[in-house]
Amino acid sequence: MDDFFIYLGLGFDHITDPSGYDHVLFVTALCAVYTLQQWRQVLILVTAFTIGHSITLALATLQLITYKTEVIELLIPITILITAITNFFFQEPGYRSLPVSRQTNRPWRYGLALVFGLIHGMGFSNYLRSLLGREADIVKPLLAFNIGLEIGQLVIVGFILTLAYLALNLLRTSRLRWTLILSGFVAGMAASLIINNEYLGELMK
Repeated sequence: MDDFFIYLGLGFDHITDPSGYDHVLFVTALCAVYTLQQWRQVLILVTAFTIGHSITLALATLQLITYKTEVIELLIPITILITAITNFFFQEPGYRSLPVSRQTNRPWRYGLALVFGLIHGMGFSNYLRSLLGREADIVKPLLAFNIGLEIGQLVIVGFILTLAYLALNLLRTSRLRWTLILSGFVAGMAASLIINNEYLGELMK
């Protein structure tokens, strides 16, 4: 059981690690258009991302699929940039009488989160496989690591939605301005990661 909590902690630390902020940026981009009142929609969105990355995390860790690590490291910031760019088309709801859940109904975002989750899962597996080494039983560490990822992911979501609440209700910032500022920051960071990617540099030669 001790090993379970060790890998759970490693999963949590991996997704919340400030030095490896690419996954944090992606979750931030996913949540940028939502408010604390829309936590149910965010939960569905995060669940879609979870399903996606859980599938490829398991398949890649069990070595049932193979891929080039450098390609995944390039695709991850691309998914972040695309998600942030979609937020630029956000339109602040004009009908305040509508329920909040109906003001920003974007079913296609769930599919986007699922597909991009598949890519991020392969990125998670790189780290997990380096931890496992020649471990005989990898099912329990895989489960624990994935749960740790989800706990860390929920912490990030809670933090972003709390910031949104403070910005919208205390600072009286408009939703449009909040979305554009946050998404612009994420897009800039993602673009920097893409530009500085070594594999892309090799392709451009």
